[in-house]
Amino acid sequence: MKLSEIAQLVKAEICTKNYDPDIEIFSACSADLMSDVMAFSKSNALLLTGLINPQVIRTAEMMDIKAVIFVRGKKPLESMIEMAEEKGIVLLATDYPLFVASGKLYKNGIGGHGE
Repeated sequence: MKLSEIAQLVKAEICTKNYDPDIEIFSACSADLMSDVMAFSKSNALLLTGLINPQVIRTAEMMDIKAVIFVRGKKPLESMIEMAEEKGIVLLATDYPLFVASGKLYKNGIGGHGE
């Protein structure tokens, strides 16, 4: 699914300037523990999280995560936005809770680990 479709599904605000609507996302991981992300994510994935700190960007880079959606109305810090743009990671934000945002994506074909 294209990142533009994902952003539309979860009514996401684009937080970075490097937004490419045509990025293809094949799976997603929803977690606030970055150790879980490292254990269960796949490449060309999307991360949904409520955690707002630079470790999210570092983990996304290590795991080849193309985009991060912050949930529950949380917004990334300016330092995180700069770091994500340097690493080529797109940041988005939605007001949906983690469960609802994840469910919307799953219902529309974005699977997770083991699918």
